[in-house]
Amino acid sequence: MVVCGLALTLAVPMRTYFTQRAEAAQLAQQREELETDLARLRDRRAQQQDPAYIRSEARDRLRLVLPGETPYIVQVPGIEAPAPPPAPTRARQPDPWYTELWRSIAEPQPTPEAAAPLPQAPEGHR
Repeated sequence: MVVCGLALTLAVPMRTYFTQRAEAAQLAQQREELETDLARLRDRRAQQQDPAYIRSEARDRLRLVLPGETPYIVQVPGIEAPAPPPAPTRARQPDPWYTELWRSIAEPQPTPEAAAPLPQAPEGHR
């Protein structure tokens, strides 16, 4: 009886201890990953602040040249990017019934009196 009571008394703290150890190991691994990412981002920031890197990226990505330089673009046949395929055109779907109902309520219908011209009195009876 005493052994069972002692086992039940120690079971909960032991479970908590092992759970916390597993969580601490997971957090330590996550911290190492974050520190690695932070170091990589700091290196990238330092690289992007370098004027030589900025000049290189401007040449490669934006095709910019310094004043006085002559830019050349070499075109090799067969290397051009293929034309993008035309976007598929779909037939326009009809509007749902409630859209037509709303339009009939929101837009006033022309009245027959407004559409017909007003009758004019004969010349002699004015």
